[in-house]
Amino acid sequence: MSASERPGALTPLAKLGFSRLGDADDFLRELADEARVPRDAALEGATFAADPDEALSALTRLARRDAQAVRALRDQPRGWRALWALLGASSGFGDFFFRHPEELAELQYAGVSLPSEHEMRTTLLESIGAVDGFAADGSESAWVALRVRYRRVLARIAAFDLLSASPVDEIAAVSARLADAAGAALEASLAVARTRVSGGVAGVSLFPRDQVARTGLAIIGMGKAGARELNYVSDVDVIFVAGADDDTTHELGESRIVDIATRLAVQTMRGISGVELEPPLWEVDANLRPEGKQGALVRTLDSHAAYYERWAKSWEFQALLKARPIAGDEALGGAYIDAVQPKVWTSAARENFVDSVQRMRERVTEHIPAQEVAYQIKLGPGGIRDIEFTVQLLQLVHGLSDEGIRQRGTLAALDALVVEGYIGRAEASAFSRDYRVLRLLEHRAQLRHLRRTHLMPSRPEELRVLARSSSLAETGEDVWKLWEAVKREVRDIHVRLFYRPLLSAVAALPADERALSTAQAHDRLAAIGFTDPAGALRHIAALTGGLSRKATIQRHLMPVMIRWFADGVDPDYGLLAFRRLSEKLGDTHWFLRMLRDSSGAAESLSRVLSGSRYVGELMEWIPESAAWLDDAALLRPRSGVALQEEARAIQARHDTIDDAMRAVRALRRREQLRVAMGAILGTITIGELAAALTTITDVTIQATLRAVRREIVPPADADLDFSVIAMGRFGGAELGFGSDADVMYVYRANAVEPQRAQDLAVKLVSALRSYSEDQRVPLELDADLRPEGRNGPIARSLEAYEEYYRRWAVPWEAQALLRARGVAGSVKLIDAFTRMADQVRYPTRIDAAAVREIKRIKARVESERLPQGVDPTRHLKLGPGSLSDVEWLVQLLQLQHAHAVPAMRTTATLGALEAAQDAGLIASSAADRLAEAWRLASRLRSANTLLSGQTSDVLPVDRNKLDGIGRLLEYPARSATQVEEDYLGTTRRARRVFEKLFYG
Repeated sequence: MSASERPGALTPLAKLGFSRLGDADDFLRELADEARVPRDAALEGATFAADPDEALSALTRLARRDAQAVRALRDQPRGWRALWALLGASSGFGDFFFRHPEELAELQYAGVSLPSEHEMRTTLLESIGAVDGFAADGSESAWVALRVRYRRVLARIAAFDLLSASPVDEIAAVSARLADAAGAALEASLAVARTRVSGGVAGVSLFPRDQVARTGLAIIGMGKAGARELNYVSDVDVIFVAGADDDTTHELGESRIVDIATRLAVQTMRGISGVELEPPLWEVDANLRPEGKQGALVRTLDSHAAYYERWAKSWEFQALLKARPIAGDEALGGAYIDAVQPKVWTSAARENFVDSVQRMRERVTEHIPAQEVAYQIKLGPGGIRDIEFTVQLLQLVHGLSDEGIRQRGTLAALDALVVEGYIGRAEASAFSRDYRVLRLLEHRAQLRHLRRTHLMPSRPEELRVLARSSSLAETGEDVWKLWEAVKREVRDIHVRLFYRPLLSAVAALPADERALSTAQAHDRLAAIGFTDPAGALRHIAALTGGLSRKATIQRHLMPVMIRWFADGVDPDYGLLAFRRLSEKLGDTHWFLRMLRDSSGAAESLSRVLSGSRYVGELMEWIPESAAWLDDAALLRPRSGVALQEEARAIQARHDTIDDAMRAVRALRRREQLRVAMGAILGTITIGELAAALTTITDVTIQATLRAVRREIVPPADADLDFSVIAMGRFGGAELGFGSDADVMYVYRANAVEPQRAQDLAVKLVSALRSYSEDQRVPLELDADLRPEGRNGPIARSLEAYEEYYRRWAVPWEAQALLRARGVAGSVKLIDAFTRMADQVRYPTRIDAAAVREIKRIKARVESERLPQGVDPTRHLKLGPGSLSDVEWLVQLLQLQHAHAVPAMRTTATLGALEAAQDAGLIASSAADRLAEAWRLASRLRSANTLLSGQTSDVLPVDRNKLDGIGRLLEYPARSATQVEEDYLGTTRRARRVFEKLFYG
């Protein structure tokens, strides 16, 4: 062809969808010259190719391999059209036909109809010459013949699929035939296995043919194979069941039968998945069997039944929902189904059903690499597994009492759920359409290279091919938009299908929406984790009843709120707290607007209410705090300066101390709530939390002292200096939720008569303690760390402290001063007290007797102060390797070395530990273990209080509480054991370091 003629010849190619026009023209000329396939005749099938360039390239490659086979098929219009469709959609089929060009002739009738199950089973058994269940040949060549014949069948299915006028409407039929083809392949592979096992093939155990023939092996399809919803390239999940008639069992013994059946199962799997001249078909996965990979590959029916009766977990029964005999002994397979199916539907009544349902949800998204989430057709949000989870959950919840919805397939189950009245027809129709679209996209992605994948293509040219092969869109951009729209709708429909009908049990819904009975709604709520479904229904009724604007908004929001509560730690409390909060706020415009317009705020509200009674109880008293959820900045701790300014303003505008202190207590509660909500939602770190709680306590004590001093100290005694010294974790700025505020009180009389000064100081202490009391969020000012403890004066003058520490102080009292920090009152007095304390807590040397005394007291604390009956290893404060171990060791190092190492002169435990490490006083590995234990114990103490609303220093034994604490610490759901193991392991390692360094 001349250069001038070439452009005109290329134009028709472009209209047919070719993009590499020069290559296409060259290929067509080669086909005409070498294979004698005229240009126009060759192009007659191009319109059926999703990727004409790839199809023509593969076609030319085939012609080079066997021109006669290509020419012969060209004379068969149906076959030629099917070949173009296959090669344009799948490079995998191009490779198959290149290996076996003789298979092209089998396409002459392809694309008209799907092969029947009987036809597929017959042809596959014929391919290996099977007679009476035994293949004619047990060599590897039989497996090759089987695989080639399977791919012939697969090509017929794919041709029908690709040439269908509406592939999305054929997805159920195509998936069913793919599952039938898999069953037929397993049947044929089993026939080869029988011949191998009875024929003495090298490396295969030899059993008499008669015994092999009398041994039954049923292959049970699970998952998509069992449901007849298989993909083009998918693992086929199976369970193997062995058996024989009574005479054979008596003659051979059960163990012999299981041994033969096991050899048959191994060889059957190898025939499908093993490496041979013809590539494997797919993976045969038997890991859903009892005990998984650790369990026997093959069991008898009685062994299976015993396992499911005694040891199986709920998820194992749920896995059986789709079980179906697909190959082998039909009677044995039927007996297996009869034995296990009833247990599937009674699993919803089992104690741990809720846990297993939650695990089902986890399996939807687990193990997805982050970079794949945006492309996951199957496992990503709004993907295939979301639909399957929704349908299966509805089946499990309601199937116990309704046999009509006991269907294996997803689409069949959707239809049954509509007929039986559990979901609305409109939602089911949309869900069904979305499911078929997603499955079609998955099928086409796998066809492209005949390879297992669940990812949408990312390259524009591949998206274009996907659009053409699926007939779902005209362009790659449009098929991507369609997929995004389907994902959004799937997520929305899940809520509409499962949660919205719950409202129908307590409220009137539009006539076209399906209503649930109270019992059915009760079952659904119980299935997702509500322990008091009846109470939950009452709360839902109260929130959504009536015709008000608030009730209308709540009806729209409630289904998704129920889902969010169910995902939380305590769904029942979360819903109750939400009802109380809603009733407090009434028709407040900003609250209703936030619920309606900010899904992030509504979800955060659900999370904090279901995750923390501490927060729920405070929000009931401070309902306006819900507004913070709409602005992350409002969940950050406020600065000490801002809090001080507000506290001073409060005192300026209130005339009486009672009114002023009521407002200061409200300020403290509000800020504690802000920090708690921020901690749960992850807007602040553990370090920021401790600093924020300490600042709030500092400001509260400062404001209280200003108020009580104004009331108690008259102008005549204004020279009196009085200060509050923080001690313990308060002094170290290490407070958590529920922590006491350890303090000491000091005064300096100046010009005031000494006894008068003492009396005024005692009155100030009494008033401080009285006005700082808060029944809602307790603040206990604990002065037990003062000299002489509870037996000593509640307040002392600076001179008295100096005299006491110089003459009578015992080592633990000097140790207690290591955390002393002035927080309120006279700055000059605080400075003087600090200088005095420095001389005591940072001695030039500490004698051996004092060190022995500190160690003796520590041992006594461990043996005497632990509450009776408490497991020491679970005590977060006094247990081995916990807070006290780390703090006592650090404080001993400070007493010994802080005089020489100025960086250790700090009230913060971890700051002093880091300084000791920098000074070479403790190895970095040891310091890391101590710091890890201290941080974890501190976090667990706060989480314990947040969860329950009560202060406790003991790690709970209750698994639900442990799981709730773990959730607050950002562990995955159901991590109770992991939380426990992490704490016990961390403290065990810290204890070894402590004992080595403290006791020597």
